[in-house]
Amino acid sequence: MTKVKLYFNKEKDLFNIWETCNKPPRFGYDFTKNMDSRLVSFLKGKKFKDCKGELAKRMALVYNSKTLAQIIKAAQLSWNSIEKEYFRRLENITGKKLNIKLIRAYATTASRCPYDLEGKSFMFNIFGNTFQIILTSAHEIMHFHFHKNYWAKVEKQVGKEKTADLKEALTVLLNLEFKDLLINSDRGYPNHEKLREFIKQEWKKNKDFDKLIDSCIDYLKKKD
Repeated sequence: MTKVKLYFNKEKDLFNIWETCNKPPRFGYDFTKNMDSRLVSFLKGKKFKDCKGELAKRMALVYNSKTLAQIIKAAQLSWNSIEKEYFRRLENITGKKLNIKLIRAYATTASRCPYDLEGKSFMFNIFGNTFQIILTSAHEIMHFHFHKNYWAKVEKQVGKEKTADLKEALTVLLNLEFKDLLINSDRGYPNHEKLREFIKQEWKKNKDFDKLIDSCIDYLKKKD
């Protein structure tokens, strides 16, 4: 079974803060809106190497906090309590295993929580409550599962952009099949509201994941 381990890495967080402040909106959502406007102004348009030192100084209060490690420890214990059941359901619902031994999750102070497919890691917001951290973990793991088992098939038929849309929208299933484990709701992106609603309705018909993927492919083919 896959294990998820939570960490904090200063270098990764600094880079994610910088990248978040320099990334354009994604799927209709601008992550800089939830960032400190002073940080955005300071980092926008600069190269990471030119602002990394000053950024580290500005983040020192958080990085030196004794509670940082305690938050991660508490979140790890909470995730551990649902990990086995989460993966059991994911495999049961999709009919496919993830087959990744270890996924690393890194705390970030930024509003954006990216994942690294090659590095088998993702980020979670350290300022989120425990339920939110668990939800982020479940959300990102679904992405890994989709990439491993479905991405290639879908991309051949609808292209990269629409495949990325489907990958994100499918996390609406967390609200239908994992709610008792996760408590918090997966909200998704503004651009995916109609696709998420379509997925919900299709899933309720027969709860067959492969048929759901095929229906979504047909749906996306009709979209401009």
